[in-house]
Amino acid sequence: MEDRLQMDNGMVPHKIVSVHLQESTLKELAQVAPPVKEQITSSMQMDETAASGTTVKAGAGESAGQGEGEKSKLEKESDHEDESNSLSDKEIGSGDHHHLHLSSCHECLQLENSTIESVRFASAENIPELSDDCNSKLEEKNDDCLARGIKRVNLAGKPPNVLIYLGSETAKVEFEQVKSVLQECIDADSYTIYQLREEQVLKDPWIDNSLLLIIATEEPISEENHKKFMKFLSTGGKILGFSSSFTFDGIQIKRKNKLKKTVHELVVSKMDSTEIKLNLLVSGCIFEEVMKEDISKVKTLSRLNNADKDIVIVHLTYGDSGGEAILSQAHLELDINSMDVQTEEDFNLLKISNTKRYEVLKEILTSLGLSCELSEIPMLTPIYLLSSDEEIHLAFLKWLEGNVDAEGLRTSSKVSLKFVSSLESKIEITPPLMPVITAMGSFSSEHFSLETYQENLQTKKLGKILLFTEVTTTTMDLLDGLMFELPEEMGLIAIAVRQTQGKGRGGNVWLSPVGCALSTLHITIPLHSNLGQRIPFVQHLVSLAVVESVRSIPGYEEIDLRVKWPNDIYYSDLMKLGGVLVNSTLIETTFHILIGFGFNVNNSNPTICINDLITKFNKEEGTKLKALTADCLIARTVTVLERLIDIFQEKGPNGVLPSYYKYWVHSGKQVRLRDEEGPIAWIVGIDDYGFLQVHEEGKGVESVHPDGNSFDMLRNLIVPKH
Repeated sequence: MEDRLQMDNGMVPHKIVSVHLQESTLKELAQVAPPVKEQITSSMQMDETAASGTTVKAGAGESAGQGEGEKSKLEKESDHEDESNSLSDKEIGSGDHHHLHLSSCHECLQLENSTIESVRFASAENIPELSDDCNSKLEEKNDDCLARGIKRVNLAGKPPNVLIYLGSETAKVEFEQVKSVLQECIDADSYTIYQLREEQVLKDPWIDNSLLLIIATEEPISEENHKKFMKFLSTGGKILGFSSSFTFDGIQIKRKNKLKKTVHELVVSKMDSTEIKLNLLVSGCIFEEVMKEDISKVKTLSRLNNADKDIVIVHLTYGDSGGEAILSQAHLELDINSMDVQTEEDFNLLKISNTKRYEVLKEILTSLGLSCELSEIPMLTPIYLLSSDEEIHLAFLKWLEGNVDAEGLRTSSKVSLKFVSSLESKIEITPPLMPVITAMGSFSSEHFSLETYQENLQTKKLGKILLFTEVTTTTMDLLDGLMFELPEEMGLIAIAVRQTQGKGRGGNVWLSPVGCALSTLHITIPLHSNLGQRIPFVQHLVSLAVVESVRSIPGYEEIDLRVKWPNDIYYSDLMKLGGVLVNSTLIETTFHILIGFGFNVNNSNPTICINDLITKFNKEEGTKLKALTADCLIARTVTVLERLIDIFQEKGPNGVLPSYYKYWVHSGKQVRLRDEEGPIAWIVGIDDYGFLQVHEEGKGVESVHPDGNSFDMLRNLIVPKH
């Protein structure tokens, strides 16, 4: 843009910015400015833009960078504006003035899609240079991104801004809580989230630079701030209120103290006219409509499922520019760990409703014009060959020499692995071909510590050779080309931070966000052994190993983690937080078994994780148990599994069943067989082959095979799978 513009003295500007000038200065400039007819405007309309300070857009007839919620109308300067945000007469008055014009009409037309973007209220000495990743570094810097300037939608693709107003609260934790839940709902690559501090509401130029304002404070809104928020709505802005005192024409807030900080069931009306019920913590306030002529329209989105049918979420429109607000007196923004939940019943109700909470929040954000579509699938990353034992690592590399081709390739029908010392040469990473870096010295990850894994792995052979990657399709495929020929003492395990095609039992997709423990372990079992004759027991041993990996740690024995037949890990008997998938191949007299297991360690949303249970236990018991990590628990699970296999091989099912029954969720459960009208039966246990046993009155005990039946925990049914 700069090299297509020239000043009337022939000079070409090095950089173009616009500044907000005081009226006295504008008058001076107007006196020395050439007549309008001398200025070349072509299809670009430049009338009064120099005086107004608005953005100029070639051939567009509107302000550049005008995304959603941005308007070309000039905001009046606030009385509270800092001196640094404007230029004094003295600063502007010195020196000669030269005016910019386009060098030709032809070039003006070529600039159809270019912009000269205004940076309002910025001084000439301190034009903010806001990097595209300002938001990601917010935690590392004490200076506030908003105060230095805000990103705007423009042709460079900078994302719209979402502002969070917390009143006079300055604690960083509240902002991080709301920001975190938003980042899990909206497309993180499309929006940037800032905190709008109390002192910035009247002073900073946020109205034209923001798409959504979130008001998340119960403090009274001052009259000045309320006017500013209403001005934002009048320019087409969107407001989302979380248990705030903000409201306007057509609706008022009524306090109901008996509702304060209590968990209640809500009925929410969705955009498709369906309803959804969920339990949320409510603020103690409700909304009431008022009979008054106004320019807003009020629509009730949610009521409490109580006798009064109290209104707790409303939608209001304002003005002629598309301004709208959704106000909620239910805490959609708070995670269970952010609340002071008093009872276990409330904890359970909120956790069970957590997925629906996200569904409702995404529905609201979408209705306010934000994109809540999932981000693009993350790119696959290289695999690192790691080992907890240096001697075994060297032995594996020696084995590789005779088992790969000249280019280091090990082919497989699922995933071929190309072993390289480093990634210096550009190697494409694709689902059928992935590079494996053999030099351990180049490995580092913020999500996995090899040292922690080594400290917690106490096995004779299992889990000694690791294939670790940040992102893969599924760990179940990574070992396919190695497991049948690798010496038994080199126990293989594949570990990933994220999976793009995670597999569950029965063809289900296993969602794999950051915070899960995700791995596939290879084991061999002789056919003519206790476990070899009872292969279905493997999934039960793995489920038990996951539970014991936590509950065998001193102090963690009462963490309510349990096993559910046939292959799930549960919180109590309420919510699933992990699962096991076992694939076995019999070659001659040896079973080669791939055990895929995944469980939530540090990802509270959208359901529940192990660290949630630890936090809950600490609150209830006054303890200070530390949060656990995936690397620690994967290693402990493999260690416990090897011990359980040894016990089973020596003593058979009776060697492990007492521990299994200690932690399983089915003790004394009464169920109906086949359908809701079917006969009543009682769960007895599992038989010698790992199948569920039920006792039907008058018919005795029968076994239920996991491949033909599933146990519906929610309805207490044992039903045939179709």
